[in-house]
Amino acid sequence: MYSRKLRFISLLLVTMLFLALGSSALAQDAPLELQMTWWGSQNRHDRTIAVIEMYEAANPDIDIVYEFSNFTDYWPLVQTKAAGNQLPCIMQQDYQYLAEWANRGLLYPLDPFFTDGIIDISNVDQSILDSGSIDGQVYGLSLGTNSPSMILDVDAFEAAGIELPPLDWTYADFEAIATQLHDELGIWAISYGMDDVQMWRGVYISRGEWIFNDEGTALGYEDDQPFVDYLNMIRRLQESGAIASGEEQVEASANGHENSPIVTSGEAMRYQWSNQVVSIFSAAGEDRHFRLWPLPRTEGGASANYLKPSMFLSVPSQCENPEEAAAFLDFFTNSLEANEVLFAERGVPISTAVQDHLRPMLDTVGAETFAFIATVAEDASPNPPPEPQGWSDISANVYGPEFAEPIRYGLLTPEDGVVILREQADAILAQNE
Repeated sequence: MYSRKLRFISLLLVTMLFLALGSSALAQDAPLELQMTWWGSQNRHDRTIAVIEMYEAANPDIDIVYEFSNFTDYWPLVQTKAAGNQLPCIMQQDYQYLAEWANRGLLYPLDPFFTDGIIDISNVDQSILDSGSIDGQVYGLSLGTNSPSMILDVDAFEAAGIELPPLDWTYADFEAIATQLHDELGIWAISYGMDDVQMWRGVYISRGEWIFNDEGTALGYEDDQPFVDYLNMIRRLQESGAIASGEEQVEASANGHENSPIVTSGEAMRYQWSNQVVSIFSAAGEDRHFRLWPLPRTEGGASANYLKPSMFLSVPSQCENPEEAAAFLDFFTNSLEANEVLFAERGVPISTAVQDHLRPMLDTVGAETFAFIATVAEDASPNPPPEPQGWSDISANVYGPEFAEPIRYGLLTPEDGVVILREQADAILAQNE
């Protein structure tokens, strides 16, 4: 009897051990989950998802769960995740917010991953690494080089009997050309975007100034008049119909890049960062002829363009598996096969090996983008420093709703608007003292 009990107990123990080992084995076989988030167009989503699937196929122990949105919705989304300690391990990050996020302790420095060889930077120029550096440590790995551009519809210019402007065209040139395009073609010269925050930057970069002081405690320029003059030019063009009305701008901007007015021949020019033009060129079709052009500049001023990291990939400090996340950053940066899929959609790749690999494969938009970056580099203004802490508050809660939008709808004059912009921006930046 005791013998049977002992056999039963032994069998039970063996069964329990087997189940425990089996459970452990199943746990070990389960892939490690990493989360990734980014913003962009549908074209970017499709390319990024394809590369994620490529990485998962090569690394079956990794499962990347992703989430994406447009740029406007992205930042409230990740701010909410940060507050809830739920940031993804792989996060697309923007130059204007990098310093703020790093200074809040939300990002891992990437330098240890460079040192350990997890991320190969042997084909990346130091200046590119420096663009993602805050206080001597790299917090963002650039995904490409880009610059703000004007897309010019060559066919529209020809139909209007207008030559393409000089590369160093001024705001006065822009106003004259925009007026003529509208008068000759009966369409918008440009529908929206000319009151974008980048134009605020551009006015002062062209003057050799920056919109913030070195300490990030106040605005960095004293004379508001150049920006007032620029905004009054925009108002004149809006009143003439060369630029869309406030209501029309909302409608025109609601349909995404693929259905923007320049795609549907409703405008002759479009403001766009050079890393965002792929979807527009693709949607317009091969029979359309577009060129990328530098931004207009102040009379006698320097270029309003500079070479900027298009965006970064960062590893948030809330990530529990930073080395695995860093390995994906390396794949995204250095894999030739992955970059054949990405195909410079986020900007000219930072790896010289990848650039050399892609150059013979470039399509029309790729060749135009590479050529545009080379043109801009010839007289680009210095890359300004990252925006200081408080910039996200200024951008989301001051520049748009309190300044640009009321001027766009004729509820506020530029003269009164710059006073509000300065007062409210300085109040936010003063907290950095």
